[in-house]
Amino acid sequence: MKNKKLRPYLMLWSTQAFSALGSGMTSYALVLWFYIRSGSTLKTALLTVCSYAPYVVMSIFAGALSDRWDKKRTILGCDLFAALSSAGVLLLIKTDTISPWQLYVLNAMNGLMNTVQQPAGEVAATLLVPERYYQKTGGLRAFTQSLNAILSPVLATALFMLGGIGSVIVFDLITFAVAFLTLLLFIRIPNNDRKARGPEKLMTAVRQGIVWLKENPLILTLILYLACINLTASIYEAALPAMVLSKQNEAVLGVVNMCVGIATLAGSILAVCWPAPKNRVRVISLALLLSMASENFFLAFGKSPLIWCVGAVLGWLPIPIMNTNMDVIFRSCIPRDIQGRVYSCRNTLQFFTIPIGLLAGGLLVDEVFEPIMAAQPAGGVLAYLFGEGKGSGAAMLFFVIGIAGVFICLAFNHRLRKYSGITNI
Repeated sequence: MKNKKLRPYLMLWSTQAFSALGSGMTSYALVLWFYIRSGSTLKTALLTVCSYAPYVVMSIFAGALSDRWDKKRTILGCDLFAALSSAGVLLLIKTDTISPWQLYVLNAMNGLMNTVQQPAGEVAATLLVPERYYQKTGGLRAFTQSLNAILSPVLATALFMLGGIGSVIVFDLITFAVAFLTLLLFIRIPNNDRKARGPEKLMTAVRQGIVWLKENPLILTLILYLACINLTASIYEAALPAMVLSKQNEAVLGVVNMCVGIATLAGSILAVCWPAPKNRVRVISLALLLSMASENFFLAFGKSPLIWCVGAVLGWLPIPIMNTNMDVIFRSCIPRDIQGRVYSCRNTLQFFTIPIGLLAGGLLVDEVFEPIMAAQPAGGVLAYLFGEGKGSGAAMLFFVIGIAGVFICLAFNHRLRKYSGITNI
């Protein structure tokens, strides 16, 4: 992809990915730091819940605002606010005046900024990339997300051990400065045509995004599909540490997460190199079915870290391929001048299940499945299937969400058959 037309996008992509690495490291290090101080899994999980909450509450309005605002200024403003928040956390930690509610508020505010920035960034990518490169650039985004998933915990842990939480935040601020100055000085993002149409009321813009989705059932069905998948995936995210740490240790959990990152990295490379499929909807359906029908069952019935790692690879390898084809469909179908508001409606519908799943996963493990398994006799059927002792309840939960995930895929794949005539969008 040595096309000069892609140079601004490649600059934006690479520097924003570098900044995302710093942000991911700070988020990971804050979880470590907060858990060490509080010793509470629920309190620590609330950090992530606070980050996702703005998607549920404000996304539907953020896209309409993003469509009205200059994309470059929006991204710069949100990045600057996030950097100031990180600097504020560093100051509070250094002065030993920080408290949990302050972290929750700052995470929620950062989540709000990301809620506004994300649709602006999506539209900016559409404006900077020629349509024939949508699949390859989508694969590049998936590649950097996967690479960051591998590097963030490793680098954050190393810096955390060497210099404490402060060194991680300082690195985050450096990555911010690189991305901010590159966008400010060297990248011009063209405007879409909406300004020429004159101002419009906020609620009118919001309704337009909702109406467009109602009139385009393929996109709406795909969004609802991902919302259901996100529910099971977030329950998985809450249950995985409970099972692995109970049955093994922190090193094994790190290895399993590393396999997830390697699998998504490999899937991203495949998405970049793979020729355009004849039917993207079918690729999405098959990728999600493979993911849901593999990893959860390997985790439920596997008795060794090797089996868990194999499951992680099978479960996460198809996800970047699914995301890339989903991205191409969205960018090709949604008019550019309303992409921000439609993407934000998508965020509200697609991501509202994540905080629900995170909280539900913790409650189901602690209050339902662990007590069920604790009451089982040694050598019983459930003990034979899911193991004995602490962590066996989480394993049983993986079996349940595996069944649920397969059912979700089969139900939505049946609904999507009517779009089997859609070929290379």
